[in-house]
Amino acid sequence: MKQKKFILQESEMPTRWYNIQADMPNKPMPPIHPATREPLGVEDLAHIFPAECCKQELDTEHRWIDIPEEVLEKYKYYRSTPLVRAYALEEALGTPAHIYFKNESVNPLGSHKINSALPQCYYAKQEGTTNVTTETGAGQWGAALSYAAKVFGLECAVYQVKISMQQKPYRSSIMRTFGATVEGSPSMSTRAGKDIITRDPHHMGSLGTAISEAVELATTTPNCKYTLGSVLNHVALHQSIIGLEAEKQMEQAGEYPDMVIACFGGGSNFGGIAFPFMRHNISGERHTEFIAAEPESCPKLTRGRFEYDFGDEAGYTPLLPMYTLGHNFRPANIHAGGLRYHGAGMIVSQLIKDGMMHGVDIPQLETFEAGMLFARTEGIIPAPESSHAIAATIREAKKCKETGEEKVILFNLSGHGLIDMTAYEQYLNGDLMNYQLSDADIEKNLGSSK
Repeated sequence: MKQKKFILQESEMPTRWYNIQADMPNKPMPPIHPATREPLGVEDLAHIFPAECCKQELDTEHRWIDIPEEVLEKYKYYRSTPLVRAYALEEALGTPAHIYFKNESVNPLGSHKINSALPQCYYAKQEGTTNVTTETGAGQWGAALSYAAKVFGLECAVYQVKISMQQKPYRSSIMRTFGATVEGSPSMSTRAGKDIITRDPHHMGSLGTAISEAVELATTTPNCKYTLGSVLNHVALHQSIIGLEAEKQMEQAGEYPDMVIACFGGGSNFGGIAFPFMRHNISGERHTEFIAAEPESCPKLTRGRFEYDFGDEAGYTPLLPMYTLGHNFRPANIHAGGLRYHGAGMIVSQLIKDGMMHGVDIPQLETFEAGMLFARTEGIIPAPESSHAIAATIREAKKCKETGEEKVILFNLSGHGLIDMTAYEQYLNGDLMNYQLSDADIEKNLGSSK
């Protein structure tokens, strides 16, 4: 198998995160209090999140944020991750495009999520917190946070979307292995969960329901903070380590991407790979195209509405300016559980408004077809979430074949699919299907979310 990998020396690893908010011509609109409609400050958010994360969330001035030494040392356990030229995939597609992928699946937790779990737990520990809680969809974030909590001596409670827990039982086992408690959401352990189950006893959960339960636990439990694996600005900040490494590795390869592609749920891995490159577009030095690949069944970027909305189903969170399908949107039970979220992060939403990136929606069967091709050519079984980015990359590579353009395409392989084999088995057996939303369904849900 012909491959070429680029890995940074320890001395070349980034020591600072990149904060795109400082460079954006139009800053993201602020989160606001749902009752007063007033912008929220650090002190308003700090009763939910670690205080340092709140400062990073609202920081629109500092381009570079130092990575704490303790976090940097933990990063060195698995970073840098390889940048790989996908020659075999190029050959299978017959494309003149040069395809590179940043392989975030090689760390012990199997996905990019650990890049933010470590600093969030570090900051929580620094301020004297003893417990952290969170939601998780497919389980990558829950697994990463469970491990990071154990590293920093914190207790961890995770609410996993009920349908994802059933689809991927080993992910909850991983969380428990690291010492976390795991509840399927909606559950009977919180008021939010009880209310949801009362309305619909057969509700199979969403990231919105799980967030409600985790936020409620954090706000009703002494010395407990809520952590989040995507959507918020400080999460994308921590994930910028991906793109900063990739930028240096592309220099080693002697190329620069014409396109940067990543799958999209709330924006963490997209922002992580894209934002460091996007700063050169903002300065006018480059003209890279940025593509966020989301599920056809959860199309907030391509068919959602930009407005202030809650980040959870019960309405516990601040109102966030986002492209949304409505906070009570109930996504189809696709296997890309990490992408089944109703809204987009504030930074990405503003960048979409400003025309600096765009979204594409991918049917479920196309993503698995792409994942199968990638596995058979590059030898890596990708997570269903990552297969959205692969499918979008294949689309662009085929366009290059038609036009003869030799474009350089970079995508983020955000995680492996070795704990997603039930999904692949169902695909191989012909048991999966596509899910589509009508315009009327979207409008009806947005109206009912008011």
